[in-house]
Amino acid sequence: MSGSNLRFFFIFAPLLMMTMSCDREKNEVIPDITIDFTITFSDPEFFDLFYSPGTSALLSSSHRHLGLGTAGFDGNGIIVYNTGLQGFEYTAFDRTCPHCYVTDEESVAVNIDGVYAVCPQCSTNYALGASGLPQSGPGQYYLKNYHTAFTGYSVRVWNRK
Repeated sequence: MSGSNLRFFFIFAPLLMMTMSCDREKNEVIPDITIDFTITFSDPEFFDLFYSPGTSALLSSSHRHLGLGTAGFDGNGIIVYNTGLQGFEYTAFDRTCPHCYVTDEESVAVNIDGVYAVCPQCSTNYALGASGLPQSGPGQYYLKNYHTAFTGYSVRVWNRK
C-alpha cells in the first residue's frame, strides 16, 4: 500500500465503521418515547441483575419511582440485561415485539426465557446478549435498544428523546 492509500484507509475506515455501528442501534419500527431512569443495586429487587451475568430485570409502570419511561412503549415495559461482557456491561430493550407491531399493527410484549426474549404471538426469539438480534422466527428487526451507562453502583437507561 502506498502512503496516500494508507492515509485514505485510516481516514475513511473509522468513519465507515462509526456509520455502520450507529445503524445497528436503530429500530425505527417502535416509536420513540422518553426514557430516562436509573436502577440502583442497593435495591434488593435488582441484586441479581448486578451480580449475575446473563440475568435480566423487567421494568414496568410500577417502577415509575425510578424515573421516566419504565413502562416502555405502549406500557409493555423495558428489559435491562447484564451481558457479563467486559466486566459490568448492560443493555436495555423495549419489550414490544417489532415484528408484530409492523405486520399486525399489534403491541405485543415479549417474554424472557433465559438469554432470549420470545414473542408469545409470532414466536420470534431475540438474543438479549446480541443487541436484541432476532435468532429464529419470522422477525427481521432488532428489539428497540436504549442507551445504558454503568456507574459502579447503578445503571442509567435513556434514549435521545
